[in-house]
Order: sequence, then C-alpha cells, then structure tokens
Amino acid sequence: MNGFKTVILMTLMMVLFLMVGNLLGGQQGMIMAFLFSLIMNFGAYWFSDKIVLTMYRAQQVTRESAPQLFDIVEKLANKAELPMPKVYIMNNPTPNAFATGRNPNNGAVAVTTGIINMLNREELEGVIAHELAHIKNRDILVSTIAATLVGTITFIARMAGYAAMFGGSSRDDNRGGNVFYELALLIIAPIAAVLIQLAISRSREYMADESGAQISGKPMGLANALHKLSKANEMLPMAHAGASSAHMFIVNPLSGKSLLKLFSTHPPLEERIERLKEIAAGRR
Repeated sequence: MNGFKTVILMTLMMVLFLMVGNLLGGQQGMIMAFLFSLIMNFGAYWFSDKIVLTMYRAQQVTRESAPQLFDIVEKLANKAELPMPKVYIMNNPTPNAFATGRNPNNGAVAVTTGIINMLNREELEGVIAHELAHIKNRDILVSTIAATLVGTITFIARMAGYAAMFGGSSRDDNRGGNVFYELALLIIAPIAAVLIQLAISRSREYMADESGAQISGKPMGLANALHKLSKANEMLPMAHAGASSAHMFIVNPLSGKSLLKLFSTHPPLEERIERLKEIAAGRR
C-alpha cells in the first residue's frame, strides 16, 4: 500500500513538473532546469554516504570493536538477503540511527552510542531491521528523485516568475485571463512540491517499519524502541543535527517538539507504533 502511495505521489510530482515547465513556453528551458537539478542532486546521492557520515563524525566499527552490534547487523542483513553493510557508531548521547548508501552494495548503518546504551537486544534488532529496510527499498534513490523534481519545479517557477515580471507584457496580452492562473501556479507549485516530497518521506518510513518488522520477525521490538526513542528525543534532541539529513534518521533528530503532520518528514510516532501493534496482532 505504501509503495502504491509513493507511485501516486511521484506521479503528482511529475504532473506539477510538467505544468510548471509549460509556463516557460518551451521544452528546452524545462529540460535545462531538470538536468541542472539532476546533476546537483545525483552528485549528492552518489556521495551521500560519505557526506552524512562525515557530518555526524561516525566511526566505522568491526566485529572486534563492536561484536554485539556487528552480529545484529550481520544476522539481519542475511535475513533480508542484503550484502553486509558497513557499520558505524556516532559518539552522541541522543538515541537515534540512520541508513545511507546509494544501493545495497554500498549500504551503511549508523547508530549513536545513546541508542546502544538505551535499547535491549530485541529493540535494537527492530531499529537495525528498519534501517536495513531503507537500504533494501532503495529509499535514498527515491528521496533523491523527489528532491530533483522539487528543485526543478522551484527553479522553473522562479524563472517563469522573473520572465513574467521583466519580459512578459506581450505574453500577457496574448494570454489574457491565464495570467492569474499562471501566477497562482508559480506560487503554489513549489509549496505543493515540497508537501508531496514530505508525504513521500512519511510513506517510506511506514514502509520501512513494515519491511523491518518482516525482517526481524519482532514488530513489537521496533514498536517498543520507537516509544523509548520518542521520549528520549523529547528530553534530549540531537545537537548539531542538520535539516537536510533529518529525514534519514529513524526519528526526527531536530527537536523534541511535535511538528504539524503535513510539514513533517516523519509520520507521527503514535501512528507508527499502532501500525506495528496491528502487524504483531496479525491485523496487517
């Protein structure tokens, strides 16, 4: 269901892209904007693992230096039929975790010292399974495509706006009543694109929860972990967390305060926990 929802949201994003691109009056400008955004975002996609791991000063660990964590990742990666990802630890008291890597062969899982100290083995397995699900579902690729479309829509809307202000008099005369429609679209489209991008992010979190529960076979382990992480992040939000990488974490690291659902990168934790309880009870 969440995969289908992602397809619908991506389709809506493409419709927005085509509608805004049409305002330029030609395909060449739209293609140029798309290629520019594609290069920028896929450059970040290709090096995303190195960028974010360096940003949070994550240190790679081995079986010898972190035997329990390494064993959990290895066991669950085998169950998920994934190549063994690299394992990292961030020296940070806030309990959290994320996965990165442009594909399963370049996957990496990073956890904070806070989450290792807080969760028991079953709960930690639930968290690691969730992160492996992101790798298996290629969520980094999906988020990169969404970011590319958002960047392109925003760029095109701005260019079309400048054209309307500084060189659109004859164009306005020809289109008449369409001017107000176009202006409204130029304002609304970038906002709508960002909202769709956030909805895609939330949908992928739900999918990672469900896939993670299947990988670990212990949905209540993840449910209990999310409950603990919710309380802990309210009391101790992660210091120096970046807004551009917040969507990668299992819970939002920016603030303990709840955000409006529409503008959040993550679904409400209460809903995620309730869904996991339904999976455990066999109702999903």
